[in-house]
Amino acid sequence: MGRSKSSAGWLKEHFSDQYVQQGRQAGYRCRASYKLLEIASRDKLFSPGMTVVDLGAAPGGWSQVVAAQVGSRGRVLASDILPMEPLETVTFIQGDFTQEVVFEEILASLDGRSVDVLLSDMAPNMSGNKATDCFRAMELVELAVDMAEKTLRPGGSLLVKVFHGVGFDECLKGLRQVFSRVQIRKPQASRARSSETYLLCRDYRAGTV
Repeated sequence: MGRSKSSAGWLKEHFSDQYVQQGRQAGYRCRASYKLLEIASRDKLFSPGMTVVDLGAAPGGWSQVVAAQVGSRGRVLASDILPMEPLETVTFIQGDFTQEVVFEEILASLDGRSVDVLLSDMAPNMSGNKATDCFRAMELVELAVDMAEKTLRPGGSLLVKVFHGVGFDECLKGLRQVFSRVQIRKPQASRARSSETYLLCRDYRAGTV
């Protein structure tokens, strides 16, 4: 059975995408690597020796970027409910981090180290209902902030994916109560038609969540 016109169009666009092509040449696992590379370069997000947690990490494109930037003295811990092929110097924990057993495994892997940067590129399975999808996406943001409260060092940073729509303004307001600076980032590698954007939250004020 042949592909639908819409799926065939998506495949054509995907494989002609400059970031997909660049990613293949550079060895990145997905085009999303370029979103993080742009933000990290612009905002000097990482430095050698940092401890970073990457939520919703599969297939590992963000973890690849982070591992290269924090170096051998750094620590990268990735987690996802989906499996991920191993990456050298990256510790991967498969499972739902909101479940106690998985969360405890993450804490054990951190071995007492506070997190310098928490990343969340998590997105819900899209239903096609914009209001429902936005609500589910905001739930994931709340989970990431809750994780930040439990693991992020004072002064640390959170980079989280959000979607414009219902709840966006409230989300922004809430994050600004927890972090000294919250900046909106729409990297070039993020498709223009997508409502996704990223909130870069700096200088975590511990105890205010």
